[in-house]
Amino acid sequence: MFSFRSVRGTTTNEHFRASSRHSNACCVAGTRTFAVFAENVEGTAEEKRAAALPHAPAAVLGVVCARGRMLTVLDPIALVGGEAHGWAKRLPCVIALRGDEQLALAAEKSRDAITIAAVDIQQSTKSEDDRLATVILGIARYGGEEITVLNVHQLFAAAVRRKERRRRRF
Repeated sequence: MFSFRSVRGTTTNEHFRASSRHSNACCVAGTRTFAVFAENVEGTAEEKRAAALPHAPAAVLGVVCARGRMLTVLDPIALVGGEAHGWAKRLPCVIALRGDEQLALAAEKSRDAITIAAVDIQQSTKSEDDRLATVILGIARYGGEEITVLNVHQLFAAAVRRKERRRRRF
């Protein structure tokens, strides 16, 4: 059955440093907890079957239809440099993101939105892998857990980073 819950927030990625508090939508994938700013979330859909895309990078699980939109579903674990989670064809939960790229994150379950103070989000530092530093906005500790806050504006670029598509020339 399809259910779609709206999640709304009050801050944007651009105002990360200026704002004192951030509302975050959280989800669990594998053993990790991920969050994105709630204002970047359109809603959640449960029990969606992903249609696989041929020759897609490991972070792209496929496409799903949610509320009349076709969304490209990404594996958050593969995005942050881990091994692909090994998702089943039917995804337990999909977090639909706002934006022109029409992306969604796969999750085992979604959680209620939480509010985290900006000072409690430890900013990601530049490392030898700059791609990873751009996808992870920071790490927050909330309720005894470590939450990886993702930068939604860099998800697509991170998902297709290894795939270089070339046009055939005749």
